[in-house]
Amino acid sequence: MNTPAHEHPIQIKTHSGRVDVHYDGELIASTQDALVLQEANYPPVFYIPERDTRPGYFVRSPHHTFCPFKGEASYYNLVHEGRVSENAAWTYEAPKASVAMIRGHIAFYPEQVRIHAED
Repeated sequence: MNTPAHEHPIQIKTHSGRVDVHYDGELIASTQDALVLQEANYPPVFYIPERDTRPGYFVRSPHHTFCPFKGEASYYNLVHEGRVSENAAWTYEAPKASVAMIRGHIAFYPEQVRIHAED
């Protein structure tokens, strides 16, 4: 799927292999159903289905941002044994129609977690 504009292309594909996300040495997400969002010239971002995350590590943050191409993002802090990484993960609960596939998925800042993706 290529969206939404020639000047700012967004492409979403399914990832064929397993994707694991570790935080503070703990496995917090693991899936074989990840999406890869490639937006303009930014690095690709893995979106993990919420059902494949371990909810005890995620605490809703009051932080929100708005992307004119994807919509409003809601954030999560990641927590483990007293350690907190603020706004380390995000989700689009009501994404724009052109990127509706990412609804129900969570993405992570790679500098705050370790992401391992198999091909």
